[in-house]
Amino acid sequence: MKTRTSFCLCIPPARDGCPVQDILRSHGFSRRLLIALKKIPGSVRLDGEPVYLIVPVRSGQQLTVDLTGLSGSEHIVPTPLPLEIVYEDADLFVLNKPAGMPVHPSQGHYTDTLCNALAYHLEQNGDPFAAHAVGRLDRDTSGLVLLARHELSACILSAAMRDRRIHREYRAVCTGMLPASGTIDAPIARAHGSTIERVVSASGEPAVTHYRRLEDANGYSLAAVRLETGRTHQIRVHMKHIGHPLPGDFLYHPDTSVISRQALHSYRLSFPHPMTGAPLTFTAPIPPDMRAILAKRP
Repeated sequence: MKTRTSFCLCIPPARDGCPVQDILRSHGFSRRLLIALKKIPGSVRLDGEPVYLIVPVRSGQQLTVDLTGLSGSEHIVPTPLPLEIVYEDADLFVLNKPAGMPVHPSQGHYTDTLCNALAYHLEQNGDPFAAHAVGRLDRDTSGLVLLARHELSACILSAAMRDRRIHREYRAVCTGMLPASGTIDAPIARAHGSTIERVVSASGEPAVTHYRRLEDANGYSLAAVRLETGRTHQIRVHMKHIGHPLPGDFLYHPDTSVISRQALHSYRLSFPHPMTGAPLTFTAPIPPDMRAILAKRP
């Protein structure tokens, strides 16, 4: 399926006389996108004619915005890597990321990321790469990742994230017998002298994690985890804080006897579609390396 290249709208009677920019703002265009549109001649048209954003519209007119000029994605090297597409349409992708794969290229990871794999998939379909991750997953966390396919979709989904209308539920394997359910309300700060490690600290940012034990076996518990806040390493730090760290976590519990990475998986993702508003929900099964920790043993 090709990426959406334009946004089209027939002006309803209720919006007669409104400036073009007000119409676009009401449909999710951010101030930043409107500023970008002003720099692209002919990107906004009213009944097929280029128009300034301050021009008032009339009921029944056709407003069209060319989205192709708004693409701000950096150059990504297309690389033939495994790619599990859970869902795709003209506006977004939902992908199931394997553990060990970064989402974006960075130093030392220029061609082995989820975006490299997606760029290759799009190239094979004759579609240029223009995808924006909404939210983030650590390299060694597996599971669902949401990516917008164009700037308008990215703008709307980012606003939905800020308004907490995008809901993610994790599965985590924790050491020991986790309580049946609970809430961890403990602020998180950067560890002194470290650029990546985080700790619970009174001077940190507010962080709230809700969990529910689903099963237990072999000295470990499987938990459903939901976040109210999105601090870096929040689940990993909070579970360590209550005495139930994730096995395989090189930073917070470097015990790799049962798994070689932190036992954390983005299991469920729910959000309104950026263009239609329709509710969408997706799940990705717990991967074998996490399931094996809880498997019955002879």
